[in-house]
Amino acid sequence: MNRKIVFSLFSILLFLIPFTLAQADTPQQVQVGLYILNLGKFDVATGTFTADFYLDLKCDTNCTPDKFEFMNGRAATIDKITDTPTEKFYRIQANLNGPVDLKNFPFDKQKIQITLEDKEQSSSKLQYVPMKDQSGLDPAVSLIGWNLNGWTVEEKKHDYPIYGETYSQYVFTMDISRLPVNSFIKTILPVLFIVIVILSSFVLDTDKINTRLTMAGSSLVASVMFHVSINNQIPPVGYLTFGDKFMILTYIILVVSFLTNIILIELIERKKTELAEKIHRKTEFSVLIIFPLLYLLLFLFLL
Repeated sequence: MNRKIVFSLFSILLFLIPFTLAQADTPQQVQVGLYILNLGKFDVATGTFTADFYLDLKCDTNCTPDKFEFMNGRAATIDKITDTPTEKFYRIQANLNGPVDLKNFPFDKQKIQITLEDKEQSSSKLQYVPMKDQSGLDPAVSLIGWNLNGWTVEEKKHDYPIYGETYSQYVFTMDISRLPVNSFIKTILPVLFIVIVILSSFVLDTDKINTRLTMAGSSLVASVMFHVSINNQIPPVGYLTFGDKFMILTYIILVVSFLTNIILIELIERKKTELAEKIHRKTEFSVLIIFPLLYLLLFLFLL
């Protein structure tokens, strides 16, 4: 009888060992919810912004998920509202930063993120599980100078090859874009007025060629100064922004206009008035089609 009891206990033990080992290999799952209450100014020069939000961490069993950190910044204040064995609830104000992509400036779109990672437990011990129904943006949230186009949450793996470890990350991403009307009025419209002045100068007859040349030269200087003021709004970058490409096209148009007027002056001084008049008649209205078409192609293919 004793043998049967021992054999039964041994059989149960053999059955439980693999199950226990499997449980030990399964990482603790921490459900994460993040709700944005307020966003501070987004600084394009440094990629920094401030965020005020609720952070909810839940577990099905007893856990200690409170040893977290922000991988793209630091928390200024952390107020613990709920502290139970299975849930930690905080209100946090954090100073955060992220990369900035200005290729499409002044019509650029950015992604600002809040990235959460545990300080001690790797992904083999702790894994974040986003709670989409417990995450989001408060309807009153706004970001000065930007449109909030939506948000996403996801869990990522962050590898540390030098340490041979991988950590689970909770990433809350907000998609923002500049106000298009505001960007157009402040950056594009002034240059278009300069181009309109140049286009109108082609209507003037050849007897007013000196006036045309003065208009072209003044417009070229004004464009250079305006380009400098535009670039002062953003940090130095190692690539051309859309604003740079727009201004380069403007420079080409202004230089072509300037050189055309110089050629006309030279022809008139050499008494080749018929050839000068012929060039004037061909450029008088053709530039009204060619120059706007160049800008249209720029917006269609390079923005």
